[in-house]
Amino acid sequence: MRKFVFFLFLVFSMGSCTSQEQIKTIAPKDLKVLLAKKNVQILDVRTPEEIAQGTLKNAKFANYFDVNFTENASTKLNKSKPVYILCRSGNRSLKACKILKEKGFDVINISGGINQWKKEN
Repeated sequence: MRKFVFFLFLVFSMGSCTSQEQIKTIAPKDLKVLLAKKNVQILDVRTPEEIAQGTLKNAKFANYFDVNFTENASTKLNKSKPVYILCRSGNRSLKACKILKEKGFDVINISGGINQWKKEN
């Protein structure tokens, strides 16, 4: 039984690694360069309490933990433009990227999230 459970865990772990590799990622320092050159579409997927502590200028918000996250995010975004997705540390944003990519959005995860952004800026 233990071997079976371990096998299932291994299979699911390998599957999640594969899907994560398909998500584009950008470092906060590279996003800063883009922001200086053009208007980019940023989606902050943190909670309202986290957002109250600060966010990026012109970011749109959709709480990842909201039951209507996909619908809320989709109505705020332009599908014809890339979407840079931000959270606290880069974990939720990666999950949000996967969800929105399946809905046809061109998504880019901001690695390290707002924590890394604050360290670098």
